[in-house]
Amino acid sequence: MSFGRPPSISAGFSPNPPDRGSFPLDHYGECKDYMKVYLDCLRKNSSNSTPCRLLNREYLECRMSRGLMERDQWRNLGLAGVEKSSAKDDPHDTAQTTASPRSS
Repeated sequence: MSFGRPPSISAGFSPNPPDRGSFPLDHYGECKDYMKVYLDCLRKNSSNSTPCRLLNREYLECRMSRGLMERDQWRNLGLAGVEKSSAKDDPHDTAQTTASPRSS
């Protein structure tokens, strides 16, 4: 018996994959601009997400395209009816506006 160590370790440790819906943190802020615009939209609309669905889709697309979450179908994410913006999806573009990470 070893003191100072939890007893469950002696029985063997088997790692489990994360639960569905949990994904890595965006440590490098790759999608931070999308997240800020989406959260600002939620604040302006009293947490009503309907007017912010396109921003939600763009944020999730950013995460999926950068490997920060597993790619999934839009219908599984509740965004099947939301059309993708025709604007360029790079929030770091120098031509962007301050109101949205999408360029005009």
